[in-house]
Amino acid sequence: MRQSRITIDVALDDKNIPEQILWNATDSTADNAQKARAMMLSFWDGGDKSALRMDLWTKEMMVDEMADFYYQTIMTMADSFERATHQAELVDMLKTFAKDFYGKFRDIQLKENKL
Repeated sequence: MRQSRITIDVALDDKNIPEQILWNATDSTADNAQKARAMMLSFWDGGDKSALRMDLWTKEMMVDEMADFYYQTIMTMADSFERATHQAELVDMLKTFAKDFYGKFRDIQLKENKL
């Protein structure tokens, strides 16, 4: 069996807030570790029937970037769900939610920036 390794290194400040996230993977074409401003990592525990999650973001992550990150994550989750289940109706619901979420975020940002 072939193995692949993904490594994530997180540099923390004195209050344990992430300052830097670096990742690399043995199957990546990148020669060096890649920077990220945020990450979401989820594992499914089949025994407990529960999701184990880790969400981290650095101090550099801007609010508009977080909205983009969530929008893109929900869209790619919908794509993964479609490949796994072929449930087109549920996939459409997820994608509609993602679009509505992002539209609402933009509306709120415009409203707040006018004040």
